[in-house]
Amino acid sequence: MKINWGTGIVIAFALFMSFILFFVFEVQSNSKYDNDLVVEEYYKHDSHFQEEMARVQNAHDLQQKPSITYNEEGVKVVFPSSFENDKIKGNVLLYRPSNKKFDFNTPISLKNATLLIPKNKLVKGRWDVNMEWDYNGKKYLTKQVIYVN
Repeated sequence: MKINWGTGIVIAFALFMSFILFFVFEVQSNSKYDNDLVVEEYYKHDSHFQEEMARVQNAHDLQQKPSITYNEEGVKVVFPSSFENDKIKGNVLLYRPSNKKFDFNTPISLKNATLLIPKNKLVKGRWDVNMEWDYNGKKYLTKQVIYVN
């Protein structure tokens, strides 16, 4: 049986479509490839965007800013010594963009102006750290990306 050009192109196109459809169905049906939304209730979150930007601006306007760093112990949040520890309230959200199952919230409770989130709570990779805090009735939001090795 002899295959001409037209038949060969149709066969190649059908094989290519089958290949693509196989991977589409594999990714949609396998829980290993979760494709969750970045934020639950996206539109509700987006409606508070202006308030969030005001809190980010408040944090940006500070003369001395809290620092968020990663070291061998874990994620360390250090507030400047000019802040009174008992007046700082809020929480730290560690958000994993690749898998929401690893996201967690930690309330801010300081020892010597420092909060330590242990390394054993973190898996390797990228983490978005969103620290929402309140000091003397003014709200702040500090965002930073860290990479855990």
